[in-house]
Amino acid sequence: MIRRPDPSLLDLYDALLLDLDGTLMHGAQPIPHAAEAVEIARAAGNTVVFATNNASRTPQQAADHLAVVGVAARPEEFVTSPQVASRLLADRLEAGAKVLIVGGPSLAAQIREVGLEPVDTDSEDVAAVVQGWSPDLNWSLLAEGAYAIRHGAYWMATNIDATLPTERGLAPGNGSMVAVLRHATGAEPAVAGKPEPGMFEVAAKENDARRPLIIGDRLDTDIEGAVRAGMDSLLVLTGVDGIESALRAEPVRRPTFIMPDLAELAAPFALPVVDGDRARCGAVSAAWRGGDIEVHGEVEDPRVLRAVLALLSVHSADRAWEGQLRDQDGNALRPTDR
Repeated sequence: MIRRPDPSLLDLYDALLLDLDGTLMHGAQPIPHAAEAVEIARAAGNTVVFATNNASRTPQQAADHLAVVGVAARPEEFVTSPQVASRLLADRLEAGAKVLIVGGPSLAAQIREVGLEPVDTDSEDVAAVVQGWSPDLNWSLLAEGAYAIRHGAYWMATNIDATLPTERGLAPGNGSMVAVLRHATGAEPAVAGKPEPGMFEVAAKENDARRPLIIGDRLDTDIEGAVRAGMDSLLVLTGVDGIESALRAEPVRRPTFIMPDLAELAAPFALPVVDGDRARCGAVSAAWRGGDIEVHGEVEDPRVLRAVLALLSVHSADRAWEGQLRDQDGNALRPTDR
């Protein structure tokens, strides 16, 4: 009997909702295999959507930046946290209401596009403050935001990412700047972008995606947003988070799959099968041993990790896992992230 080959991720899902920073690029540096994976997905007929928390670029600017790292993209393929924030504010406020921009010109342009008036100075008629990352954000603009928030303006952050991956390493992200205003005012912002599920829900709905796969490098944004949206997720090890933190994450931040990068996106992709305390994935397996997990195969093998994650979804569904990975001889294992 000839065994049929396993389907690929491109066969299992009809749309890929891709993060940018840390997943497709590091600043102006391309991430290996990312551009090729996007083209392979398109050629296979999968919908490609770029879902980003970065508030410093318009969709056209983001598409232009992706072109620098070799990824072809059209503005209409983007769903950004400024777009989501602007839509939410437009639903909440009267047309023409003043919104104080604690961010850059692209965020102001997005606010203007939905019929609201962007301003950069506080006044009594400022109805809301919207905050997004910008490399030019300074004390005076943060102060204007603090004044407006203190007199009762509604405060929305495009995202609360603590860090931003760049070609030089991790730099302060919008969440770090949000923390400044949180500390100064004692207020708490509404959040438009990941990990709120709205970005993924909007992306899936607008693209008629029935089986979307969220792909990203961060547990606290990409993966949590996917879990909260009820969608499957793939953590790639090209950015912020790694294997150890993924396996020990709270269930709301636990990915469905883990892969080193996007090189094998179109390759046969064996799915794990759980039978009681044992999970098999292709030729490898893992077994639940009183809270520890015994692996049969290389611990960094993505198939082993699928088996481990499948066991966690059954045996540690409502809590973070605190056990140990062990080999068949009982020795503790510690995976590397690359």
